[in-house]
Amino acid sequence: MEFPMHWLIILVVILILFGGRKIPELMRGMGEGVRGFKEGMSGGNQNQDKTSSTKPTPPPPADEAKDAETKDKKDA
Repeated sequence: MEFPMHWLIILVVILILFGGRKIPELMRGMGEGVRGFKEGMSGGNQNQDKTSSTKPTPPPPADEAKDAETKDKKDA
């Protein structure tokens, strides 16, 4: 069985271009990207269910705050 010499040449060129320190960082980034893609594909429906079941919190009543401010201004 022949060893594919072209793969060895490609690996040497990549090592020369990126260096020994940068290659693990690149591979880690690719792994995180693939992992995120898989989570997105499998968890897409779960995230929609979670967001639709939570109720938004109502804003504080603005009328009462405005009434209190106008009363303070009238008194002054």
